[in-house]
Amino acid sequence: MEFSHCSVLLSECLEGLRVKPDGIYVDATAGGAGHSGEIAKRLKGGRLYSFDQDPDAVAVAAERLRPYPGAQVVQSNFREMKRALAALGVHRIDGALFDLGVSSFQLDTADRGFSYRYNAPLDMRMSQKGLSAKEIVNQYPVQEITRILREYGEEKFAHSIALHIERAREQKEIETTFELSDIIKSSMPAKARREKNPSKRTFQALRIAVNSELESLSEGLDQAFELLSSGGRLVVISFHSLEDRMVKQRFASWCKGCTCPPDFPVCVCGNTPRAKLVNKKPILPSERELSENARSQSAKLRILEKL
Repeated sequence: MEFSHCSVLLSECLEGLRVKPDGIYVDATAGGAGHSGEIAKRLKGGRLYSFDQDPDAVAVAAERLRPYPGAQVVQSNFREMKRALAALGVHRIDGALFDLGVSSFQLDTADRGFSYRYNAPLDMRMSQKGLSAKEIVNQYPVQEITRILREYGEEKFAHSIALHIERAREQKEIETTFELSDIIKSSMPAKARREKNPSKRTFQALRIAVNSELESLSEGLDQAFELLSSGGRLVVISFHSLEDRMVKQRFASWCKGCTCPPDFPVCVCGNTPRAKLVNKKPILPSERELSENARSQSAKLRILEKL
């Protein structure tokens, strides 16, 4: 199985994690094991647990991490991190890395149905099981499809697209990515159709809904932070505004101290910050990385240290 992968912001992530040779680390999104491999190389007596829900990614990551005795691949969504690690006898970690979004391998494997660039069955399931994009498109009511496209894709033509989907599926079931892409384009005015990727926002929204990505991220961040030891680092790469907004807000909540109203003369809540930001502004890819790796274009890296 060919699983090409170019790790985004690799050196910045490793610097942010501050890997200790005897530490315990989690790569919440193993993918092609690019980040995992570099973490594992730095361990001497430490442990790395690499999570992925995609069985194809698990197989590839396990093979690539085979030379490192401290590395173990866990087939699970990172929202199950705490339970999965507890089953392995792990209750504290020194760092966790999240490289969010869909992997290059998933996008480039046509029959997975993630991309509007290839004609394939509508699928988009990272775990290869459960609800598919085809079921959402053919079974969900117009109002719910509109909500998904508007909320997860920030698509301004969401309602028009949903209406056109409803009309099309009354004639025949919508089965492929190209069928859906044609419907999306027919739902837009001519100017919008001339955009480089008019289907991008709809496909993103459906993928997020299929995989419950935002709910998983919320739970995964909370579990990773709870598992972190004092001084441990949480490193997160996001690729779209919804992910980054959630990460930014969650980090801010952990770094916030007093929650008393501003007009209180003295603090009565007694709350103190639980973490500190390592970088107040997101770290962005260098010009060199942008030119060498197109996937890095929208990447933002945020780093947090638990107090």
